[in-house]
Amino acid sequence: MSTYNLADLLEIIAGAAPDREALVAGDARLTYGELNARASRLGHHLAAQGVRPGQHVAILAWNRAEWLEAFFGIFKIRAVPVPVNYRYVAGELHHVLGDSESVALVGERSLLANVDRSALPGLRHVLVLEDGGENEVPGSVGYEAALAAQPATDDFPARSNDDRYIMYTGGTTGYPKGVEWRSEDIFFGALGGGNVLGDPISSPEEIAKSGSADPTTTLDCAPVMHGAGQWVAMMALLSGSRLVLYTDHAFDPVRALELVVTEKANVVMVVGDVMARPLAAELAGGGHDVSSVFAIASGGAPLTEAAKDALKEHLPFVVFLDNYGASETGACGPSVGGKEGTARFQMKPGITVLDDDLRPAKVGEIGRLARSGHIPLGYYNDPAKTASTFFTDPDGVRWSVPGDFAVLEEDGTIVLLGRGSLVINTGGEKVYPEEVEVAIKDHPGVYDVVVVGLPDERFGQRVAAVVAPEPGAELTLEDIVAHCRDRIAGYKLPRELQIVSEVQRTAVGKSDYKWAKSVFSG
Repeated sequence: MSTYNLADLLEIIAGAAPDREALVAGDARLTYGELNARASRLGHHLAAQGVRPGQHVAILAWNRAEWLEAFFGIFKIRAVPVPVNYRYVAGELHHVLGDSESVALVGERSLLANVDRSALPGLRHVLVLEDGGENEVPGSVGYEAALAAQPATDDFPARSNDDRYIMYTGGTTGYPKGVEWRSEDIFFGALGGGNVLGDPISSPEEIAKSGSADPTTTLDCAPVMHGAGQWVAMMALLSGSRLVLYTDHAFDPVRALELVVTEKANVVMVVGDVMARPLAAELAGGGHDVSSVFAIASGGAPLTEAAKDALKEHLPFVVFLDNYGASETGACGPSVGGKEGTARFQMKPGITVLDDDLRPAKVGEIGRLARSGHIPLGYYNDPAKTASTFFTDPDGVRWSVPGDFAVLEEDGTIVLLGRGSLVINTGGEKVYPEEVEVAIKDHPGVYDVVVVGLPDERFGQRVAAVVAPEPGAELTLEDIVAHCRDRIAGYKLPRELQIVSEVQRTAVGKSDYKWAKSVFSG
């Protein structure tokens, strides 16, 4: 009897279509049969090293085929994969590996140089992925040698819908937190439910039908160690489609478009404007046959109307699959065009706006975005944070309320305002930085922007913007304010501006608010 454990689902598809190409990543090309076999070899190796069901195994690597092999291989033995951000410095790595109580680690050689195993007594086993690094990793085992010594058989103990899935989220404050899901809930809550644009499957066995479907090709340019890129990768693989991973370590629109052309990609996954704008600029130069593309997917950062319009000039018939999602809520629903706020979304059933009493907010009333149904169990090892995000209402319904403020519209759509922890309080008025960023980005001379609140003697805080102009553009605070005046309320207008050559972002393309504040402080 199969379950919604991701390894069960992969095995069903591999059994139905073993020779179909599943994954292209750099020089690696794997069919579903090959991907499943390599994942099985890894699972057998980890089990032989004493990794038990429920124990945590970390993955520290850039986008590559082995990342996904390891991910599925860990599920094979009912252990729990812990994706780790490859940008983390030693302190952050120590926190995630220690907090997650990881007993094993699959990592790239050069990235493992930042892991101090002497400070992590629970980390018993390390598998090394070669990446050209020359640093020693004492007491480790080579990944390929480990796989070669194990069988590719699927003779594993029975799995469960309750098998865990963990996603560490950086959020905007404090150290990363591990969001813990059941396999069944993450599959339906974030991974497409076996049918991304239609009704979800009603039994694990039903996923075999995807083995006979005409497969689409998805080019995933986002990092798979982060929710948005990982979920799109799983949506592709767990619907029998073909996944092409962008494996370069920096986003290059020329390289991305080369992959679109050579692999005939139908769907291109980007991280908001930070990838969409360079793609649009490169398309404007011509010379790329992108006729295979029918959809642009985006997640992890806002995709503005201006960026969509720039892409539409060269892809007039493209559909935008711009979803709202968070580690604590899963994928919630598609954007349906800009409005006040950061964006407007048509949310799935079970997603609404709640007031402070966990009751549905009235139309037009600011509340918190919330989801019921397929939601996480909580934060791993952190009952206090779990209690501040996951609530049970007076009717016994359990909700995930991660902190995004939103407004319910009369037509049932939800306007997202932004993360409560970032809100700027200026003279008693609340300003959401993401909303101001979207308004400023519409200026034709603005390439990128981050908005923060700075201390203000009179108003408590004032709105300030760090802007990177388009090449050749000269911008002043007056230009920005004049542009935004009919887009956002007066109290939301920036009062201070810093021009930079490049806006610094986090590894997954999100606004780096800590850096932006440092620009103003010196």
